[in-house]
Amino acid sequence: MIFTRKLLWAQPGTLLTESNREGERTEMDGNGYLEELIVRYPVLAPLKTEIQAAYELLEASYRNGGKLLVAGNGGSCADAEHIVGELMKGFVKRRPLPDDLQEKLKSIGGEKGEKLASGLQEALPAIALTGHPGLATAFLNDVDGEMIYAQQVCGYGREGDVFLGISTSGNAKNIEYACMTAKAKGMKVIGLTGKDGGRLKANSDVAIVVPEQETFKIQELHLPIYHALCLMLEARFFVS
Repeated sequence: MIFTRKLLWAQPGTLLTESNREGERTEMDGNGYLEELIVRYPVLAPLKTEIQAAYELLEASYRNGGKLLVAGNGGSCADAEHIVGELMKGFVKRRPLPDDLQEKLKSIGGEKGEKLASGLQEALPAIALTGHPGLATAFLNDVDGEMIYAQQVCGYGREGDVFLGISTSGNAKNIEYACMTAKAKGMKVIGLTGKDGGRLKANSDVAIVVPEQETFKIQELHLPIYHALCLMLEARFFVS
């Protein structure tokens, strides 16, 4: 089921809590999370503009009812799943359901509806293309395994959605094919990579190329970047 509902959002640039007692962390807006990222990881300072641009693509897509498709290989496959885990449920906020949806659940399900109403959380729609083994193996067997991500972009993607491709070298062919398909579908493409950016840099609307050469070091910098993006988006769209 494709999620097309436009999301409620909090005004950017405002603090979402009045709590500011000594020793207690004040809840930040999106800009605060980006600034904190640079303070904690000074090596990423040259990428601040690109990270902000990636956030803006994602924010615009979600604001207009879009979704994120994300994919990678190996450790980047795990990162893709990690990103979806932060977006599809509360990250640092609880994200309670809107009152009207809670009331509908309660009216439909009684005690069970109460449980759903209090337990379910608002989501930022995101799909990792790294699962679906039935589809993946069927396409690998019948067509071409290097195009499996592209096939899913073709099926899931809509104009205004975003594809996030993760490749430490920037040259993963299955990610390249997915980027090309996303562009043909009218989607925006964000590349998260390292080294010289490879072909992913050329195929992205925004490329975040971390300044490392070794795979594990590249991955170590990818995580705080996508955590910051998820925090920025959560701050933008959810008050609590």
